[in-house]
Amino acid sequence: MGFLKEFKEFAVKGNVIDLAVGVIIGAAFGKIVSSFVEDVITPLLLNPALKAAGAENIKTLVWNGVTYGNFLAAVINFLCIALVLFMMIKGINKVSKAKEEPAPAGPTDDQKLLMEIRDLLKSKNI
Repeated sequence: MGFLKEFKEFAVKGNVIDLAVGVIIGAAFGKIVSSFVEDVITPLLLNPALKAAGAENIKTLVWNGVTYGNFLAAVINFLCIALVLFMMIKGINKVSKAKEEPAPAGPTDDQKLLMEIRDLLKSKNI
């Protein structure tokens, strides 16, 4: 019975639940980013180049039986996803820096008075 109790405590901990939620959100966000890259960015960037090469679809690019078009599409997809994630993290970092607490204010009047008393006592060697 001890094993089941330990497993229940482990599985219900906040860290495990947070991790599970993070994985699920990450997967959904990954689909959004992939769709954005594949359906919006890649066609906008590649259409002129593909038309110039005489291929309407990047996956049809073949050289000596090697379908380098698939590899090229994967590389472009990776670069676009990396760029989008970099820009998002950069924006998040900028927002989080703006929310940092301001430097503490100077001493209050009461604190100044106490410091003056302390300094006077020090000067009189008491």
